[in-house]
Amino acid sequence: MGTTRPGYEYLSAYILGKVIQDLTVQFCNRYISYKSRTHDQMVQAARSNSQNIAEGFSNPSLKGYIKLAGIAYGSNEELTKDYQDFLRQRNLPIWDKNNSKIRKFRAFRAVWISPTSPNTPNLPSEPAEAANMLLTFCNMEGFLLKKLVASLLEKHEKEGGLTEELYRKRMEYRKTHS
Repeated sequence: MGTTRPGYEYLSAYILGKVIQDLTVQFCNRYISYKSRTHDQMVQAARSNSQNIAEGFSNPSLKGYIKLAGIAYGSNEELTKDYQDFLRQRNLPIWDKNNSKIRKFRAFRAVWISPTSPNTPNLPSEPAEAANMLLTFCNMEGFLLKKLVASLLEKHEKEGGLTEELYRKRMEYRKTHS
């Protein structure tokens, strides 16, 4: 018997966000002191990404969904900068997009492999490789979130928002009950 998921759980941005969240927790636990404020901020930014997609999708207002998808994008940007900072502050390279490992990371596609788990890859043991993998995933996530926001804005332009929908329903009610 198949599991029915809420609609947002089928979004690539949501699934990849969960992969990033899980890997960020592992990364921070391995490479960043628990006592560091950065540890908490990175974990929270990674969590915020997928949580805001879920909350936005569940919001009755399309405007609210657009706002929360934008917050997810902002959280992802914050996390992207944290991975760039990690590499820079340790004099580790940010690999070029044509690097063979980056091309391999970019080929990754997040999917559900069980009702509760995506196909999260293993975190590389070298800090430069681990940070570059997560930086790549954050860049991919940023692209997906930009597409999500653009599609929501287009939907709002074509269909309107909750206020307009409620007004249309009210007018239909008045027509049939007058």
